[in-house]
Amino acid sequence: MQRRQLVSLLPRAAAIAAVPALAPAFVRNAFADEAGLSAKTITIGCSAAMSGPLAGFGADIKLGTEAAMAQINARGGIQGRTLQLQMVDDGYVPQRTADNVRQMLSKGTAFALLSCVGTPNNAAVIPLIEEAGVPYVAPFTGASSLRKGTRNVFHVRASYTTEVRRLVQRLAGMGLKGIGIVYLDNAYGREMLEDATRAMEAEKMAPAVQAAIATDGKNLADVLNKVDAAHPSAVLLATAGTVSVDLVRGLRKSAPGVLLTGLSVTLPNDSLKPLGEDARGIALTMVVPAPHQAKMQVVRDYQAAMRAHGQQEFSLGTLEAYVNTRVLAEGLERAGRDPSQARLRSALAGIRNWDMGGFVIDYSGQTPHVGSSFIDLGVLGASGRFIG
Repeated sequence: MQRRQLVSLLPRAAAIAAVPALAPAFVRNAFADEAGLSAKTITIGCSAAMSGPLAGFGADIKLGTEAAMAQINARGGIQGRTLQLQMVDDGYVPQRTADNVRQMLSKGTAFALLSCVGTPNNAAVIPLIEEAGVPYVAPFTGASSLRKGTRNVFHVRASYTTEVRRLVQRLAGMGLKGIGIVYLDNAYGREMLEDATRAMEAEKMAPAVQAAIATDGKNLADVLNKVDAAHPSAVLLATAGTVSVDLVRGLRKSAPGVLLTGLSVTLPNDSLKPLGEDARGIALTMVVPAPHQAKMQVVRDYQAAMRAHGQQEFSLGTLEAYVNTRVLAEGLERAGRDPSQARLRSALAGIRNWDMGGFVIDYSGQTPHVGSSFIDLGVLGASGRFIG
């Protein structure tokens, strides 16, 4: 029996009374059409920092996602439906992220979620997603603490734990022993400190210095003095966003010659130009291929999408957003002509060794769902491009 027919057979008062008992207050009426879905469109929701210290990540996600959606829509969309992005700003404030997602869920404006930004922000929304049963692809965080049995969340990027381990192994292999850690003083930074400390212990090392920097950088001078006093041979930057710019500049002056290293989220694209020559020689992990090196088909496809979208500049952030959107689109294609959130979830879980052109996605069908193990290490030149 069709859902609409069932509702028509129930007394109106009973149907209305039954809804609150069926779902939390922020979940849509169980008898309504699929959220964010029409005969012609599929709307995808995203809450990200378009302002504040991580605004660069939000800008990259918006640009890369829109470029991917435009490319997909130009080829006929998903089973005849075009993809649309509903993106709202949260300023990297977890409560605002949660409020944004609650609103999307209560109003039924998003069929799925994609690439919300930040470790504390995702910690705030993943419980809502799990309760509502809405598929969520590619949280923009690699925190291992958020990869524990979630049924509706499909991570794409490799974990921060793996990034940190690979980076520490490389530094140890270079014979560098005195490694300092500067970490962001929030949930993300503290988790990275734990990961880095464990990775160093595995190499029979200990941090030469540990320094927490405020998200607004207000204690930068104290951090620089602490690092300078320790005389490390290398500094691992477990930071993200605009605070990384002043930190790098300060370290270049107070500790010249010290090797600076970081994770894939340490320096978003909008941080590289302001750094200029100070960016030269910084070693960063990458969870997608180098965006300027068109050796892989996925990078060539991405570059074509960006150019078609009127963009000539390429970055890790926009490439990751492009890849994330392609993964979601593949799940939607596999969900068929009559998609539902349950079908999308099953379709994503069924992806095995899908090669989008040198970048492979493989979900095991078991939770936690993590699609990629890709990690590379690149060294920045003064132009902000990876030179090796």
